Amino acid sequence: MRLTYVFQRVVLLLAIMWMAASINFVLPRLATGRDPIRERILSESARGGGATNIGMTEMVAEYRKQFGLDEPLPKQYVTYLWNTLRFDLGKSLSNYPKPVMRLISEALPWTLGIVTASTLISFTLGTILGALIAWPRAPRILQYTVPFLLTLSAVPFYILGLILIYFFAFQLKWFPIGGGYPIGTIPAFTLAFFGKLVYHALLPSLSMILASTGGWALGMRGMMVTIQGEDYMNYAEAKGLPDRRIFFGYAIRNALLPQTTGLALSLGHIVAGAGLVEVVFGYPGIGSLLGESITRFDYTTIYGIVFFLIVSLGLVLFILDMLYPLIDPRISYE
Repeated sequence: MRLTYVFQRVVLLLAIMWMAASINFVLPRLATGRDPIRERILSESARGGGATNIGMTEMVAEYRKQFGLDEPLPKQYVTYLWNTLRFDLGKSLSNYPKPVMRLISEALPWTLGIVTASTLISFTLGTILGALIAWPRAPRILQYTVPFLLTLSAVPFYILGLILIYFFAFQLKWFPIGGGYPIGTIPAFTLAFFGKLVYHALLPSLSMILASTGGWALGMRGMMVTIQGEDYMNYAEAKGLPDRRIFFGYAIRNALLPQTTGLALSLGHIVAGAGLVEVVFGYPGIGSLLGESITRFDYTTIYGIVFFLIVSLGLVLFILDMLYPLIDPRISYE
């Protein structure tokens, strides 16, 4: 792999980070007539029993000074970029003086847990199932799963989550309706607490797995159909290689690269869907934190989460791009 190409990709990743930070800085200031500080104070005052103008101007001025909003716009931009470079995303308006990065770090493990597990399971199941559906020597009964998979692939994560809540949590009462662990439980690094975490994460993860597996299976099925008549497939069959080796070593390996590309391109959709699932289930992840910040006018937390997600997706795409030559030796960056 050429160092020049790696350097170009690193520069592109840094450019994405700079653009994300700049858009995060510019967009809120384009909303004329909206003052996040004043709206935050008014919402807290109304929540406390009614709004009053006594000391409102002085309070707003003090908050603006505290958050650096009284400085000239160019100075604010330079300060913002410097703080972002140091992973300082500011302090939360609704949880002041708690840093936004701390809120994200507390919610991130929850989201990573269900998103990573659900994505890996659905991608693996969908890839193998789609390959078997298109394989001529696979059981014919697998062909009847295509309509079912096609239906599931068209259902959004959160809609399927609501259906699962109604049947398995509300009607059958097999699973909890929401939350990351039972109310009143003290978090601890014990096997019993880990079992409760898994139990509460089953329904959110299942909604993502069921909705995603169909898409991966249909995509893999299409790729397997296109490679059936390729020369290397015919050559492997002419050599008399075992079906298992042809299936895994020639068919799946060559059809996997477009599937991996689809995984990289769909990461944004997966993360967005996971956020809505967390809101539906009340799961304490990034999605729930973002929803709570929107309802509480916590602009600094909203901008911090959006920037963090954009940079994370860019970093994941960069890693997948570097892994392509390992997946398919035909690809070379020389």
